[in-house]
Amino acid sequence: MSETTPTILPIPIFKDNIVWLLESDPGHAVLFDPGDCDPVIEALQQQHRIPTHILITHHHHDHIDGVLPLARHFGAKIVGHTLDAGRLPPLDIALKDGDSLQLGPWMCTVMATPGHTSGHVVYRIHDALMTGDTLFSLGCGRLFEGTPEQMWTSLQKIREWTGIRRLFPAHEYTLLNLGFVARYDPDNPHLGAMREWLFQQTDLGLPTLPTTLERECQCNPFLRADDVDFGRQLGLTGKSAVEVFAHIRTMRNQF
Repeated sequence: MSETTPTILPIPIFKDNIVWLLESDPGHAVLFDPGDCDPVIEALQQQHRIPTHILITHHHHDHIDGVLPLARHFGAKIVGHTLDAGRLPPLDIALKDGDSLQLGPWMCTVMATPGHTSGHVVYRIHDALMTGDTLFSLGCGRLFEGTPEQMWTSLQKIREWTGIRRLFPAHEYTLLNLGFVARYDPDNPHLGAMREWLFQQTDLGLPTLPTTLERECQCNPFLRADDVDFGRQLGLTGKSAVEVFAHIRTMRNQF
């Protein structure tokens, strides 16, 4: 494990979910959003690690169905948002916006990001942000419970959080999202380099995640809703950032 940045490894489950494994103390780990149990146990055995904590970003089943079996099997503590406790597995540690939790050598800070769901949170560990279903590479989560204004506010908070470098979404949607972005933002000068990198990764059988905040600020349309030139390109001159965001989200839903 690096002395300066945390090592975080992917455990693919289902079609496109990713359970992220944070290496904490020697022989131990922290899990994020385990929607399944068996593949996670297999990965932990291969890594020779035991999870001490399981952190949940939100209540959807593909993020929590493995939580209780894993907690019971390993004795791990379950961590989640206090405002969503009624929809999560029983929490050992209930956190609210702005709270922090020590995870081995790493301090983890919680930020509420309503939009995808009303109780969604993200977790920051040093330069890394576990974004769940709030922010994807080249995309963002659907608005199942929140409003466009809430989600845009959440994305702005992520974008402006000083020191964030790496983003760890809970789904591998990058190539799907690339098709959408290429259609509606074809003249983006940064998109060509990102596309080339993505195809290099996939040709080598490597994941496209984590992504970087810098790359997403350049190429992710949902982080550019307040870019006046981008709004004009979409035919939304004079519209507010929230209106532009809502328009992009509607187009992506229909894509």
